[in-house]
Amino acid sequence: MDRKRIWGWWFYDWASQPYATLLLTFVFSIYFAEVAQGRFVLAGMTAEGAGARAQALWGWGLSASGIIIAVLAPILGAIADHSGRRMPWIWLFSALYVAGAAGLWVLAPGGAALVPALALFGLGLIGMEFTAIFTNALMPTLTSREDMGRVSGSGYAFGYAGGVVSLVLMLALFADSGRTGLTLLGRAPALGLDGAVREGTRFVGPFTAIWYALFMVPFFLWVREPRGPARPIRIGAALRDLRALVGSLGRRRSLAAWLISSMFSRDALNALYGFGGIYAATVLGWPVIWSGIFGVVSAVAAAVICWLGGRADRRWGPRPVIACCTLALIAVCLLVVGMTRTQLWGLPLPAGSRLPDALFFGCGVVIGGAGGMLQAASRTMMVRHTAPARATEAFGLYALSGKATAFLAPLLIAAATAATGSQRIGISPLIVMFLLSLALLNSVNPEGEPDP
Repeated sequence: MDRKRIWGWWFYDWASQPYATLLLTFVFSIYFAEVAQGRFVLAGMTAEGAGARAQALWGWGLSASGIIIAVLAPILGAIADHSGRRMPWIWLFSALYVAGAAGLWVLAPGGAALVPALALFGLGLIGMEFTAIFTNALMPTLTSREDMGRVSGSGYAFGYAGGVVSLVLMLALFADSGRTGLTLLGRAPALGLDGAVREGTRFVGPFTAIWYALFMVPFFLWVREPRGPARPIRIGAALRDLRALVGSLGRRRSLAAWLISSMFSRDALNALYGFGGIYAATVLGWPVIWSGIFGVVSAVAAAVICWLGGRADRRWGPRPVIACCTLALIAVCLLVVGMTRTQLWGLPLPAGSRLPDALFFGCGVVIGGAGGMLQAASRTMMVRHTAPARATEAFGLYALSGKATAFLAPLLIAAATAATGSQRIGISPLIVMFLLSLALLNSVNPEGEPDP
């Protein structure tokens, strides 16, 4: 086992995690919600209606990115496996990650660039998702099957640690309060940025891009593809191989059940990540800095829980880990749907009660920990259902299963929110999706079903 190569592979998780932590969940999404809600209020909407419209707009943007990823992921995976090269694709989509993240600076407080910012966010998200496909495809070459769960879980734990460090730095040095213009330390944002016009918070995009570019250096230095003949790219042959793989699902029932189960669970989980910050900002009224502290707490818990989850995966296998995590996420959704600032499942709360804040902090710990464990164990389960020579194609199909309906959860949330005018009720479709995932998991062979 090449420890240096494994550490290089882990550095991808460290480098890429801030897109999910800083942009998708805790800082940019909340800033986007604040800007969008303020713009819609100025246009004459009520605060509640403007918050719902901001959540719906975010949902449409995530849906569009999900459709693009779903269409291209299995095709590019098949092409990469057929050519025997994965690293050039990682370079290409890393460039999209950096360009999309850096471009988020354009979203000024007035909200004139809402749509361009959403498009740039989608570009970077596509870059993040595709780099993950190709780096995950290297996983079968890193270590033995028996140790795969520990390596995967430790990688996610290391990634969450990177998310914590990046979030702490962002909060301490840059992210400004919309009220005071100061950072968490009570100082003006670093680098001469003007907190009065939210430049510190806007810097989250460029900061994420710089972080990724810097910490991908160990990955590109230490991770090498296994030696093999480089073959010319033949798109027709790659697509024929992909069709054969898809056609084999009829006789590979465990793989088919796993892909559909993970489709529902990962779609719902990504929606929780994507809408958690929006919910905190517009339902509970949290400012960016509060949500950032929430992110630190949940990410620290997630790092510890993912590390433990990797050990649990190694001992009991990925399926029971996935089942436990799914049940925990269902409980979170039930709590969120029934909670507002003034009541909890119909029970009124005293004026000024901090119980909703405490409960949502607990939800963050569960979402971070269970979500990270779920993804790490899912990665291990996918490895058990493929062969190293076709790993990119398989992970492309895995990405398709996660993105074929990636537009569905944001679409359902956006539609339910728009129809009811309630962000709480808008989250309810996720409960059904997690339950469907859990039901299908029963048909998955815990030992896997590699392609013969």
